[in-house]
Amino acid sequence: MRQHWGVSDGPPPDSEPGPWETYPTTVDPWGIESGYTDGLGRWREPAPEVVETLRSVMVGVGPGAEVGDASHVEAPDQPPSGRHLLVVPADSNTRPEAWEPGSALVLEDTTEISLPDGRLPSDLPIGYHRLHGPDGPTSLIVSPRRCPSDPNMKAWGLTAQLYAARSSRSWGIGDLADLSVVNRWATGRGAAVVGLNPLHAPNPLPHQPDSPYSPSSRRFRDPLYLAIEDVPGASHLPDLDSLVAQGRALNAGELIDRDTSWALKRIALEAIWASTSESTELNARLDRYMDERGPDLQAWGTYCALTDHHGTAWPSWPTEHAHPDSPAIGAFAASRPGQVRFWVWLQMLLDDQLEASGAPSTVIADLAVGFAPDGFDAWQWQDLLATGVSIGAPPDTLARDGQDWGLPPFVPWKLRDVGYLPFASTLRSVLRHSRGLRIDHVMGLFRLFWVPPGRSAAEGAYVRFPATEMLDVLAIEATRAGALVVGEDLGTVPDGLRDLLGAAGILSTRLAWFTDGPPETWPRQAMAAVTTHDLPTIAGVWSGVDLEDQRDAGVTLAPDGDAEMKHRLRVLAGCDDAAPVEHVIESVHRRIGESPSMLVTATLDDLTGAPHRPNLPGTVDENPNWRRPLPVDVDDLDGHPLAETCARALSDRTDEPQNGG
Repeated sequence: MRQHWGVSDGPPPDSEPGPWETYPTTVDPWGIESGYTDGLGRWREPAPEVVETLRSVMVGVGPGAEVGDASHVEAPDQPPSGRHLLVVPADSNTRPEAWEPGSALVLEDTTEISLPDGRLPSDLPIGYHRLHGPDGPTSLIVSPRRCPSDPNMKAWGLTAQLYAARSSRSWGIGDLADLSVVNRWATGRGAAVVGLNPLHAPNPLPHQPDSPYSPSSRRFRDPLYLAIEDVPGASHLPDLDSLVAQGRALNAGELIDRDTSWALKRIALEAIWASTSESTELNARLDRYMDERGPDLQAWGTYCALTDHHGTAWPSWPTEHAHPDSPAIGAFAASRPGQVRFWVWLQMLLDDQLEASGAPSTVIADLAVGFAPDGFDAWQWQDLLATGVSIGAPPDTLARDGQDWGLPPFVPWKLRDVGYLPFASTLRSVLRHSRGLRIDHVMGLFRLFWVPPGRSAAEGAYVRFPATEMLDVLAIEATRAGALVVGEDLGTVPDGLRDLLGAAGILSTRLAWFTDGPPETWPRQAMAAVTTHDLPTIAGVWSGVDLEDQRDAGVTLAPDGDAEMKHRLRVLAGCDDAAPVEHVIESVHRRIGESPSMLVTATLDDLTGAPHRPNLPGTVDENPNWRRPLPVDVDDLDGHPLAETCARALSDRTDEPQNGG
């Protein structure tokens, strides 16, 4: 029997102040761990009242549940058993031999199969099916249990923050037309993939959040990434020239101004919609698109129209609109069909432009670990969430006081009780028009760090999820999409997690900042890189700018500052402190390109010599996170000395022909 609650964990043998056996980690029936080792090597145990609060919140979830009352809900000994879900492998040799005699099987495509003797067919297709027996219906998930991957893969690619990848024609922020430019430049030099930040949708309010990792919905995309001049009908706008001039003027700003960019783009989009929405051809295409995407797209359009109507996020809406099952929701949508279809149309445009950019053959999409508590996903799935709790990270070298990300978690037993449908639909949406998927904080499939209401991040506790079953769902969606999957398995990693990820065909992440040993010794089933969006750029460390940014933001510094990172650069680049930063950047990328890892990636930040990291963990207003553009326009990448040199260095690891300059 596969263990539903993931993998066991305990402190490593060299943890202070005692050996492993001094700190046995147990897991209660709700998935709450008795203790953990934080990123600084310290053993921590959540207070009993914290554990009781988390149990009570899991019980008290639902419409109208009050966070303040959670501690007064008496939690039973364990959650419901979830016996109405069965997850089996596609390999019939390891599948249960039989089910209840007299059962009937309804496949995902509605095909009905009688099971008079209770035996399951040996050729079950992967997917989500239903068993109907004497004791009622049971969800049956059939999984290949492994994500697709090419064992002979030896490739390189770019990673980019799309918002930062501006061109001379951008409206103050990188867009999907700019992605086309990046794709052409990268593939022309033999790159196989382009990894992007999450393109998830925020709430459609005038103030746009800067972080792409706290979206309203992970299932829909941000219309701020639309290239307005490429939208059908844009050329007929009488004031297009004025809007273009105002949009491109935003490129002169040192920081990205999402609010102004969105205000201009929305003016243009609403004008285009007003002039084209009566088109029979357009409406027929919209109807087909809505049929393809299913009822969630209609719900998204309705939610956006409601947000427009109220001018606020959903927690402050009146009672009749506060829950998606309210009869008033349907009545509202029926009274404003044009407003609902406007937001549906934007999603269709995003799909069109993403496909036109070349994304289906190159883009590794990024899946954020969660979603905002006042967004669409939280509104639609509010009955499945731990109200008032947020997820984060325990203290570590990046944030020594811990992190509270402000994102609500699913209650594990409730997620399982609905057959993981929210997880499956999220994966399916993110994988549209993508070659692969990077899962941010992939440990979230195994356990998440829960911060109770009114507590600091250092007082939180780990809660485990049904890891093996969630990996089974991931394998289904990745197989259907033919997608490569990369897991961001950095930070506090439970013992045994990487083994399970490897068995599921998921690439690990290896960074030069943390991986010991020369690149030749790095693992094969991995994506190797220097850095991520939360970590310094090479230029930032080599110049000392990153350390200055940390000091200016008031974050707690590592005891040695950036000495350890500078040492790693010296070793990898084979140079001393007098080496020019361009030499260090090229040499480091050439060295990591010598690793046996299936994929090696370089950030556009490093390839353009950017000194500032995209995000400084533990800060919000103290640092301009997610707002800095690249120091080079992407239409100037052709012939850019550093970018071209690094691309040639990385392309040496492949046998693919080089077509670029």
